[in-house]
Amino acid sequence: MSESPTDEPTTDEAQLRDESDPGETRTQGQGEPEDQKWLSGIVSLIGLWVLLSPFVYEAAASTLWNNVIVGGAVFLLAGYNYYRIVTGHPTSTGVMSLVVLLGLWTIVAPFAFAGEFAVGAVAGADVAAEGLVWSNVVVGALGALIAAYVAYAAGREAPAGAPVGAR
Repeated sequence: MSESPTDEPTTDEAQLRDESDPGETRTQGQGEPEDQKWLSGIVSLIGLWVLLSPFVYEAAASTLWNNVIVGGAVFLLAGYNYYRIVTGHPTSTGVMSLVVLLGLWTIVAPFAFAGEFAVGAVAGADVAAEGLVWSNVVVGALGALIAAYVAYAAGREAPAGAPVGAR
């Protein structure tokens, strides 16, 4: 007796079929979307810039240490999230939410430290301080927005063990 081929999906394929898009079939171990991986990597590089920026622009000691600590934390946390995605683990929404808060602090820090962004009476210190302020504001906003998107996108994913199609 011969078996006739059918168009019906096998039981495994039927379980993996995404009900929100009938034409899309997920594979086991697919992991996170590719954009979340790269966006986490970009946020990690933004954290590295925050860490290094006080050495590019001359800064006061308090500003230097603030940027080194906050930039290092963003670099490590977003790098950890990148590593999780690469190794097949889900995005850590909590980690990326913390990165959002650190990005917001990076925006506020120049105004919290007020006049401490410049180094003493060095010629051109005002220009360096202004450059550091704008650097912090721009990369803080960019990092916070990207991290917020990654956390939001990860929160929309179905939790582990949820039935296929659950959101």
